[in-house]
Amino acid sequence: MFKGNIVALITPMDNKGKICYKSLEKIIKYHIKNKTKAIVSVGTTGESSTLNKSEHFEVVLQTLKLSNNKIPIIAGTGANSTEEAITLTKKFEKIGISACLSVTPYYNKPTQKGLYQHFKKISENTDLPQILYNVPSRTGCDLLPKTISLLSKFNNIIGIKEASGNLSRINMIKRLVEKKFIILGGDDITAIDCMQLGGDGIISVTSNIAAKEMSNICSLSLNKKFLEARKINEKIIDFHKFLFIEPNPIPVKWILKKFGLIKSSQLRLPLTKLSNSSKNVLLKKLKNNKFFLKNIKCL
Repeated sequence: MFKGNIVALITPMDNKGKICYKSLEKIIKYHIKNKTKAIVSVGTTGESSTLNKSEHFEVVLQTLKLSNNKIPIIAGTGANSTEEAITLTKKFEKIGISACLSVTPYYNKPTQKGLYQHFKKISENTDLPQILYNVPSRTGCDLLPKTISLLSKFNNIIGIKEASGNLSRINMIKRLVEKKFIILGGDDITAIDCMQLGGDGIISVTSNIAAKEMSNICSLSLNKKFLEARKINEKIIDFHKFLFIEPNPIPVKWILKKFGLIKSSQLRLPLTKLSNSSKNVLLKKLKNNKFFLKNIKCL
């Protein structure tokens, strides 16, 4: 269930910034059709930081309903307050969520002891499976392999999204954790390398626009067919690079609109739409990309 290509799903909005559930239904069907293994709803890419609490719950709930049990849903439940993370996690109990993705507490820079106690307390207050999320570039703290090892001993802490950008972490974590513990990459550009080092898949931004390709890449990699996986990867490698020309999810929403998968590329402040200079760079870089040209609906 939690191996292979997992999409970090965007939250579609209309031109006024309200959640667009018609677009949400469309992109969920797109992922079911293209064999995405699971959906992360309202994570970083889903703009968890700009949705209010009721919207957060409603988007996850509607994602669950619209998926119609055809794809597992993982709810983003991280917070920089332990009590807030517990409250959010408990809200998703007994509604059909498959797991939670819980980011390390951001801004307040906890110690390793603080990180351990944070996730331990969440684990003790829910039966929902928990996937840890380490992304130091955004949170200002780094969940180290030794701490991950201690947390892996809790039955409902089942894995980690490791997005430190340090590939050596995959081997380090794998050596220290319980055998059943799942290790997922968090950077599309190193997804194949992560799986070649023993990782179990990727929580992917690129999958928003290239679900079929990312699903095939993961399937081949997990079957150790890395050469074939890299051939497919070459077709979409530009997107791994340029989806971060501005902070995620600004570029991916712009491309999704160009592909006709969402009606609007609207975001909420402090996030703003893709700048004209970045649009020009993207169009220049992608003008010869066959995958881009094949999927483009409007320029």
